[in-house]
Amino acid sequence: MWTYIARRLSQTVIVILGVTLISFTALHIGGDPTFLYVSDRATNEEIAQTRVRLGFDKPLYVQYLTFIGKAAQGDLGKSLKFHRPAIDVVADALPATIELTLFSMLIAIVVAIPLGVLAALRRGSATDGSIMILGMLGQSIPSFWLGIMMIMTFGVQLRWLPISGHVPLLEPMFQGDFHTAFANLPSAIYYLIMPSLAVGVYSLSRNARLVRSSMLETLSLDFVRTARAKGLSEYAVVINHALRNAWLPVVTMIGLEFGFLLGGVVVVEIVFSWPGIGRLLFNAINQRDIPLVQACVIVLAGIFVAINLIVDLVYARLDPRVRL
Repeated sequence: MWTYIARRLSQTVIVILGVTLISFTALHIGGDPTFLYVSDRATNEEIAQTRVRLGFDKPLYVQYLTFIGKAAQGDLGKSLKFHRPAIDVVADALPATIELTLFSMLIAIVVAIPLGVLAALRRGSATDGSIMILGMLGQSIPSFWLGIMMIMTFGVQLRWLPISGHVPLLEPMFQGDFHTAFANLPSAIYYLIMPSLAVGVYSLSRNARLVRSSMLETLSLDFVRTARAKGLSEYAVVINHALRNAWLPVVTMIGLEFGFLLGGVVVVEIVFSWPGIGRLLFNAINQRDIPLVQACVIVLAGIFVAINLIVDLVYARLDPRVRL
């Protein structure tokens, strides 16, 4: 087990280094970033001094190694727009993104599992066909288009839900103010409904089809037929035997879901003006705020890789064959 953990940790480090290399190179090949750090009226001497002070006069690989050394110490540079450490700006936006991701994941998993099980149990019926048709539609609709349609329908025309806004939930919780967090819970959910649905519909549809496939495979195995032959109720067969043994793909789905949804919120946050990392990253790219873009990419990549690592370790614990 420890050998497997060490191997996965080494792969994680390589992935993080690859992400930093790609993002660093992509941001620096677009032109000399020195001009972003000086005013429009700066003289050639001031530009040259700034270039030397920031290290942009050195070869790109030297700049990258310097960046990695500082990043290992928690220094990801200073935001050009906010004039604050980039990692602090990202930390301020992270709770809103986690709220949206967790709520979307809750919808995508809690709804998908019973739909997938129902479709498997009613295989070939109208119920199965309807769920699969809705699943294909859900996977075909872009999240940003769905978000816009929901805003126009439920926000503008019916006025049932707010089209933008955010009530903090995790931020006061992280600060230890649990009273405020619980007081904000109803309002936070109210503002989360539309953006989380826009993000979670695709994952919900995919997960329902995955659960259905896994259940169909499990229901055809001998031990399920034996359980039914022993006279067990259909509920006990499905829950205690079939679903329990079909759980491994679902565990993988739950872990990876957080990473996929974390990447999917970028566009939806822009549509709903949600104050998270996705909107922050989009604005930073438009403003060529290189330190802030790098900080956003590294944090998102780090979260995604960490979740994948945890899922792999849980999977290896549940199924020893994975370690081989």
